[in-house]
Amino acid sequence: MIHEYLISILTFISIYSIIVLSLNVVIGFTGLINLGHIVFVGIGAYASAILALNGVPWYISIFAAGILASVFGAAIAAITSRLKGDYLAMVTLGLVFIAVAVSRNWISLTRGALGLPGIPDIIKNNFHYMIFTMAISALSVFLFYRLTNSETGKIFQAIRDNEVAASVLGKNTYFYKIISMAASTFFAGIAGSLLAHHLNFVDPTIFELDFIVTMLVMLIAGGLASITGSVVGVFILYALSESIRFIVVNPSIVGAFREMVFAVVLILILIFRPRGMFGKVDI
Repeated sequence: MIHEYLISILTFISIYSIIVLSLNVVIGFTGLINLGHIVFVGIGAYASAILALNGVPWYISIFAAGILASVFGAAIAAITSRLKGDYLAMVTLGLVFIAVAVSRNWISLTRGALGLPGIPDIIKNNFHYMIFTMAISALSVFLFYRLTNSETGKIFQAIRDNEVAASVLGKNTYFYKIISMAASTFFAGIAGSLLAHHLNFVDPTIFELDFIVTMLVMLIAGGLASITGSVVGVFILYALSESIRFIVVNPSIVGAFREMVFAVVLILILIFRPRGMFGKVDI
């Protein structure tokens, strides 16, 4: 029983690492405050679930989930990348409410609040699926490391630090913002697909705001513009989250207590270590 519990924890950590890594590309490396990142995770989850339930092989479903999320991400970036700071944050946050409304009301596709049960397993053995998700997470770390240390990654960081200066130097900042968002949301879609196949179920609650808040706390704790920080932040915060189950006696207040702990952690980080554990820029 404990063995299966640990396998489940490591599987979730691997999936969440991909989400936080992809979020770090747009927020930490490019400076785009995307508060609607969970929308693209949900798009990937729903796309993969619908395809798999209709007999499409899992390897096509996962890739299609990433592509669809990336297309939506690039389209949103093309429309909103002229916005800056709080304005961009508010627009992307609005995507969450649109996604919830669509997923609840497009009954013929999503089954609304009933969700999509019976999503087939990619790998039936939980241990082997954990290894599979860890491998994809490790591949994501490698690819993001290569991306952020490439010329494209340096341009992302130049946009974050001073977009006007990057434009003066002849860089097409509009194009690179779209590239950043497309790359980020592709991996968000992949993570959503892995999550759907792990849970064997997806419903509109995947778009809940507490999910994106959790991802943001993990990102901030690990540090912006740090690949290592994203992984470490997820590991520590998820382990802390799970440990609360053994500390709080009343199961009905575990969720509320977890949110309180995350809020305290966030406040302490903002006060005493604004760059998080491994961050390279201030929050």
